[in-house]
Amino acid sequence: MPIAQRRRGSKIKGIQFTLMVVGTSGSGRTTFVNTLCEQEVLPHKAVGNPELAHEEENVSIKPVHVELDEQGVRISLTVVDTPGFGNNIDNEHTFQEIVEYLERQYDDILAEQSRIKRNPRFKDNRVHAVLYFIPPTGHALKEMDIELMRRLSPRANVIPVIGRSDSLTPSELKAFKTRIMEDIKHYNIPIYNFPYDEEEDDQETIQENMELRALLPLAVVGSEEDVILNGERVPVRVYPWGMVEIENPDHCDFMRLRSAILGSHLNDLKSITEDVLYETYRTEKLSRSVLDDRQSQVYPDDLANQSVRLKEEQLRREEEKLREVELRVQREINEKRQQLLAKEETLRNLESRLAATPSSPDSPY
Repeated sequence: MPIAQRRRGSKIKGIQFTLMVVGTSGSGRTTFVNTLCEQEVLPHKAVGNPELAHEEENVSIKPVHVELDEQGVRISLTVVDTPGFGNNIDNEHTFQEIVEYLERQYDDILAEQSRIKRNPRFKDNRVHAVLYFIPPTGHALKEMDIELMRRLSPRANVIPVIGRSDSLTPSELKAFKTRIMEDIKHYNIPIYNFPYDEEEDDQETIQENMELRALLPLAVVGSEEDVILNGERVPVRVYPWGMVEIENPDHCDFMRLRSAILGSHLNDLKSITEDVLYETYRTEKLSRSVLDDRQSQVYPDDLANQSVRLKEEQLRREEEKLREVELRVQREINEKRQQLLAKEETLRNLESRLAATPSSPDSPY
């Protein structure tokens, strides 16, 4: 196919980009996505039955597709939502679900690339960026935030954001950002920090990335309410004391984030996903497969040795159980002995007091 035709086909199809949003209920995740896409992409959570409030809600991963037009460039955006995240006491299952979803997308393309004849309609669903929404507590990262970002970072470009940042004052927000970045550095979490190369990148790119890096974690506000300002309809949040203009960089980092993920850094996020994250996963996966194949080749001598090892292990476990029983019995005997000695001591003290008590003069004895 001629190059010109391939370019036309690519332009008609649009740029494919997949964005995952992760955050607890009430962190502003849904409103942010709807503001980003300028339409209702994610439905708001319905008010549940109070009688069922005690029941834990499992995470459900829901991809939603939407077509965007960014300055004449069509973007086929897939938003992967994670409702139910963080609602359980133990979130280990939630962590596994999200990470396994990311890895399944890698597995799908790995299987497709291994085919002799590939499917021309195959869709690459690898997640190119994860927006991790941090609630505006004003304190620091929670253990849940640290653990999940640690697990996500080897599989996706994680960008930490503070949702509903208008609930913090400017000084509170600045201090909160500092504490979050200190935690990220302390726990060595490899987030997407808008990387640049001073030798290869031009000065404009370096400056832009330095400014974006200084904003991390980006503070965002979303709104599905519009007003007319200076003859233009803009999204705002209206309060009794005034308005928060979503697209005003003096009010929040929404536009800087939107411009980065859907514009200036879209190709970089895709390149890192393809060349670094996926290749790392692919190497790990194929290495494990080779190792499993080697371990699966069992010979008669190996079977005999394995049988002996199993018997030895069984004997060792039985001996440990016997030792535990002996120790438990010995502890019980010692406890009983101590109790008897204590009672004997009590009796001796009682006898001593009785013997030391003088007899009454009126006693006939």
